[in-house]
Amino acid sequence: MPTDNPASSGQQSGKSGRKKGRKVRLLLIVLVLAIIGGVGYGAFWSVSTVRASFPQTKGSITLDGLSGPVDVKRDGQGIPQIYASSDEDLFMAQGYVQAQDRFYEMDVRRHMTAGRLSEMFGESQVDNDEFLRTLGWHRTAEEEYEKTLSAETKKYLDAYAKGVNAYLAGKDGEEISLEYAALGFSNDYKPEEWTPVDSVAWLKAMAWDLRGNMQDEIDRALMTSRLGPKQIADLYPQYPYDRNKTIVQEGQYDELTQTWSDGSGSTQSTDGSTQGTGGTGTGTGTGGTGTDTGTAGTSTDSGALQTQLDGLYNVLEDLPEAVGVNGNGIGSNSWVVSGDHTITGKPLLANDPHLSAALPSVWYQMGLHCKSVSAKCQYDVAGYTFSGMPGVVIGHNADIAWGMTNSGADVTDLYLEKLTGDGYQYGSKVLPFDTREETIEVAGGTSKKIVVRTTNNGPLLSDRNDELVQVGKKATVDQDAPDRGDGYAIALRWTALDPGTSMDAVFAMNKAKDWDGFREAAALFDVPSQNLIYADTEGNIGYQLPGKIPTRGKGDGSLPAPGWDTRYRWNGYIDQDELPYEYNPERGYIVTANQAVVDGKYPYTLTADWGYGTRAQRITSLIESKIKGGGKISTDDMRQMQMDNSSEIAKLLVPLLLKIDVNDKNVREAQKLLEGWDYTQDADSAAAAYFNSVWRNILKLAFGDKLPKELRVEGQCLSVEPVNSTGPADEDQRVRECGKRDADQAQPDGGDRWFEVVRRIIDDQDNAWWSTPKTRTQVAVDTRDELFKRAMRDARWELTAKLGKDIDSWNWGRLHRLFLKNQTLGTEGPGFLQYMLNRGPWKLGGGEATVNATGWNAAGGYEVVWVPSMRMVVNLGDLDKSKWINLTGASGHAYNAHYTDQTDKWVKGELLTWSFSDKAVEAATSDTLLLKP
Repeated sequence: MPTDNPASSGQQSGKSGRKKGRKVRLLLIVLVLAIIGGVGYGAFWSVSTVRASFPQTKGSITLDGLSGPVDVKRDGQGIPQIYASSDEDLFMAQGYVQAQDRFYEMDVRRHMTAGRLSEMFGESQVDNDEFLRTLGWHRTAEEEYEKTLSAETKKYLDAYAKGVNAYLAGKDGEEISLEYAALGFSNDYKPEEWTPVDSVAWLKAMAWDLRGNMQDEIDRALMTSRLGPKQIADLYPQYPYDRNKTIVQEGQYDELTQTWSDGSGSTQSTDGSTQGTGGTGTGTGTGGTGTDTGTAGTSTDSGALQTQLDGLYNVLEDLPEAVGVNGNGIGSNSWVVSGDHTITGKPLLANDPHLSAALPSVWYQMGLHCKSVSAKCQYDVAGYTFSGMPGVVIGHNADIAWGMTNSGADVTDLYLEKLTGDGYQYGSKVLPFDTREETIEVAGGTSKKIVVRTTNNGPLLSDRNDELVQVGKKATVDQDAPDRGDGYAIALRWTALDPGTSMDAVFAMNKAKDWDGFREAAALFDVPSQNLIYADTEGNIGYQLPGKIPTRGKGDGSLPAPGWDTRYRWNGYIDQDELPYEYNPERGYIVTANQAVVDGKYPYTLTADWGYGTRAQRITSLIESKIKGGGKISTDDMRQMQMDNSSEIAKLLVPLLLKIDVNDKNVREAQKLLEGWDYTQDADSAAAAYFNSVWRNILKLAFGDKLPKELRVEGQCLSVEPVNSTGPADEDQRVRECGKRDADQAQPDGGDRWFEVVRRIIDDQDNAWWSTPKTRTQVAVDTRDELFKRAMRDARWELTAKLGKDIDSWNWGRLHRLFLKNQTLGTEGPGFLQYMLNRGPWKLGGGEATVNATGWNAAGGYEVVWVPSMRMVVNLGDLDKSKWINLTGASGHAYNAHYTDQTDKWVKGELLTWSFSDKAVEAATSDTLLLKP
């Protein structure tokens, strides 16, 4: 059971005060002084203050702008189902209701996407705002609203904004949320009206956290300071196509004439002739690190670039954790099973997106229903959406259901730019920058003006960080590179910085009736690129990869590229008709869990950095074991699959660990925990606790201690090997370096890429990675088993320190804990305010790269850093028998009954009944609110 003490230890120490702009350092000193000093907070935080912002859920409210009455029916969890007679009324009511529950969250999000956090939280956020203004999310959203979105979509966005503003009208801050009551002590901040662009901009934040391989691109380049090309290749192995299946196995990429694979491994057109691998793409395949990894090395093999990218990482690390952990660890599970293999005879569809834990959850559950579906009112849909955005992002309507996982498509590239005077070099020309001036308003401080410079590859990120300015001062480049002059800058090319149509896609998907309508909607979903799975009440299942995915002239996007070289420019995007899809595959199911979408025969490069398929293969094996045993899959079977805790890396390593002769009786006692263990990582498992500690120590000894300081945990200092060496060195030849990265961002993180790294060398006892040097306290290690033996000993004493000497008291949940923290005042506020806003800890099972993906970073510790942010199972045979759960609850108000009322059930793997039909909703309704014109 959780405690209610959010100030419990367990968060990594040493974060606050490290450098200006550290992420979400949102509370001004004056606020702390005001509350702890002269203000009697015992009186201030009265019951009336706490409850002042709770929503009205019964009776009636008059809203100017409605054309007819709207019913808001909430169930026992406070989840709203809205019933209206026109589209505009439906979305106006959605805006009103979401603002009732979550406006503070919405307000923080819009200030983040607009680079205006300083207006709420003061000078500490200026650096973040500078970077976000440079990216220009809000500017792009404005362009989308004005130029690319349909008139219908804009009408819905306007209606939604009208509903939010109807809620805000006449309210003081403390009537909106507890957080505003606290902020009122530090500045005179007052919430401003909501705009349609505020809704569109949030999709940019989602796209940022699902942006693909940008972090891998940075990390690979940083590794060049200490590791050679062969060593880096060892740490980024090719995707294991021979062992882990791709998503699309029987599908097509051109709906008219071509198939990318006929299932036999050959590539043919529908008339039987051989299909070429040309086209406008790179033709280099999709797995591993690509075939052109070295071609961008003109700008990535230097100490200066390492310094530059470390600076870029620091900027990214400072940003608020919107819905992810800086692009790392982002995953998801989603799968669909056809009626041939289900109890109902109709498809079942499951989804659980993996994102960083947030309070309130990033997701908001609701239903949007037209009282009578017609041309005037077109929607009858329910599912998960984002606070601040109309429509439903993931869910089902009366005819179809859909889920999403991150595709990992590479839609970002970093470019080195050669600056010359007031411009930059491109080919033989010097082009002028596109510049704009931005003014950052600061609560309680002086406003600041910045200039944003943009090249034809995108905005200069290096203008926002002093370290990035050093890129060209020392960088080693090839003989074709221009003279460095004052140095090179770093620009970002990213599809989300161009106006798009993803908001159109949301509404189109919400009212799609069949596979064709679904694909038409998917074609509008340009950013972020997601794996979309589909099922309908007629019994069909399918998969579609949507998105605006670039094709490159040279390079594969795995390393930063020289911006002055015209050959590295994007030369277009993969045509929508050529993106992979699959419809009613013969096997009867489709699994997406961030693994490779297609094999190497697909003619375009989608990414060089797939997930490695561990979760996908486990889900596949669970489905196939049920099918091959002659059984039929139920909704509860799907739920149990979502909670599967099996450790695939344990299956590989434990038999080897048990063979090691251990002399130390205390270590032997711990080793015995692994005997007979079924590899299931339940919260109460002592074996899971010990194994994961052993795994963490194996990674540290074999790899972590050999990585550059920019990838290691901040404050952890080591005597390290000389550059370009993995073998042992004498003590006097080693250098002392201290890590620089946040614990939840460091490497090796222990995910399934590291599973694959270890798997590839596991049978090579004398591989250089198994070697560790002699130190003052340790003898040298030269073989795999010697390293494993040391890791087992280190794990024993690590857990003794953390959990006690008595192994009978050990369990995985004591190490693997979830804290839910309010992402602003609950993060850096005074202790009593954190106590009020935060919840936890909860002891969790699961782990990294398991289906129940409660992620932890092996370099930094065992605590949970990302989670299944929601879970759902849609029953297309009877939609009222569908199930769902959220990480927290419907409300964003601390001490509201629905603040975290779903969390205990989420921890246990339970799902709530998901009512959809009028009759089922009515039966589940606890409160009804009438909104009157």
